[in-house]
Amino acid sequence: MGGWVGLAAWKIITKDQRLIFRHLSICYNGTLSTVEKVNIGQRFFVNSGRNIADLVRFEKHFERELAPLTDFEGLEHFDRAYKKGRGVFGITAHLGNYELLAVVLGKLGYRIGVISRPLADKRLNELLVGTRQRLGIVNFYASDYPLGVVRWLKSGGAVGVLIDTDSEKARGNFVPFYQIMAKVPVGQSIIAAKLGVPLVPMACVRVGGSNYKVIIRPEIPINISSGPEKEVCRITRACNRELEVLIQQYPDQWIWMHNRWRSSPGIIRA
Repeated sequence: MGGWVGLAAWKIITKDQRLIFRHLSICYNGTLSTVEKVNIGQRFFVNSGRNIADLVRFEKHFERELAPLTDFEGLEHFDRAYKKGRGVFGITAHLGNYELLAVVLGKLGYRIGVISRPLADKRLNELLVGTRQRLGIVNFYASDYPLGVVRWLKSGGAVGVLIDTDSEKARGNFVPFYQIMAKVPVGQSIIAAKLGVPLVPMACVRVGGSNYKVIIRPEIPINISSGPEKEVCRITRACNRELEVLIQQYPDQWIWMHNRWRSSPGIIRA
């Protein structure tokens, strides 16, 4: 049902279609055919519809219906970083089912928090945050950042951070994304460099229609001897690159309608 709703939305929302086509053309430098771009955009909407349907089912049906459909690749990377006791930044993107990612790790016994901004619809926001909290996920609003997040990290908790959108309110550096300079928030990199908090890239992608795979990449090493500013730039670039590789592997599960280069002074290739 979620897939069919997503397909209907794809047919109706022509503005998003145009944005997806434009951004795919820019990132792939005109190498994708029209059919390939249509397939990526359409599958994204279908996958998103399915993800939303699963989000509705989280609270009552996770253990019985969703957990058995979820596999892991690289969980040892997260576990090793978590056991250091300095907290963990789970670096992720609007790729696949990122809400499920936090729940899955929380259900394994890890203390998980997420950073979010309130949704425009107050009732929808309360529903989403309430669902997270009932599933054991701690919600930090951007206004709680960084003090609330730092306290949580110092207590050994993990925090999921989405770093793939261009936000006016977040301090950021310009680093390559598909070889085009894009703004990436650096708050997590600054904290990681100062406190030694491990940065672990990850994503929860849909595979085989109904199944999920949580992919966790090795921890990004931190070396403060090069100087804090250079290190913040380096680890931000490294995190962004890891996510870009995942997006390239699953292009039909990333939000191509988002203007990733809104703050860039024109389309500048790295």
